[in-house]
Amino acid sequence: MPNAIDLKNRIAVVTGGAQGIGKAATERFVASGAKVAIWDHDIKLAEKTAAAIGPAVKAYACDVTDFAAIAKARDATIKDFGRIDILLNNAGIAGANATVWETSVEEWRKVMRINLDGPFLCCKAVVPGMIAQDYGRIVNIASIAGKEGNPNAAHYSASKAGVIGLTKSLAKETAGKNISVNAITPAAAKTAIFDQITQAHIDFMLSKIPRARFVTVEEVAALIAFAASEDCSFTTGSVLDISGGRATY
Repeated sequence: MPNAIDLKNRIAVVTGGAQGIGKAATERFVASGAKVAIWDHDIKLAEKTAAAIGPAVKAYACDVTDFAAIAKARDATIKDFGRIDILLNNAGIAGANATVWETSVEEWRKVMRINLDGPFLCCKAVVPGMIAQDYGRIVNIASIAGKEGNPNAAHYSASKAGVIGLTKSLAKETAGKNISVNAITPAAAKTAIFDQITQAHIDFMLSKIPRARFVTVEEVAALIAFAASEDCSFTTGSVLDISGGRATY
């Protein structure tokens, strides 16, 4: 039985919530009493996930690289739920494995648009409402790769390092406004993102984890739930590690 986290009457947005860590977080949020808006580019899968979890979840089509689409999803969420208390910036991609010099410019930019521009744009859209209501919790999914850098994944590593920097800057800007902003740095979890990377890279990531296994999405969701809760009232601008002992700082 998981520890109880009180999110009663809170309204959460989960980007990329149709599957993987986002889906697990959505399930944990609902179990904790929250209502959840899934923002996902795959609306059919998002609607399937929402239907499976229950009436506390609603799906919205959203491309996190498009500010107009984000604003539309935000407005629809507020119309349906009244406000947004929690933003989980989870949507992301791994990109193709290659050295820096073999990575195409477009591949680099695609990863940056989704992994780094996406959280920035979503924060830009949602934070003013959190300031107005004097409450907010923002959780950004970064990665241990953002701390250490993974070979043959410079685009992914750099994008996640950027998420850490974004988190720290925004946390300082909102520290006096009853908003906390924290990043989570998981080790790899077995999700659909594994389909984007080579077996050699998967083996490399596993070899770096002292616990000798991948993190589960449920374990990541438990840490997200705390960071999204009212209890997380003084911790802001932090990087919350969940890398099975891999992190060196």
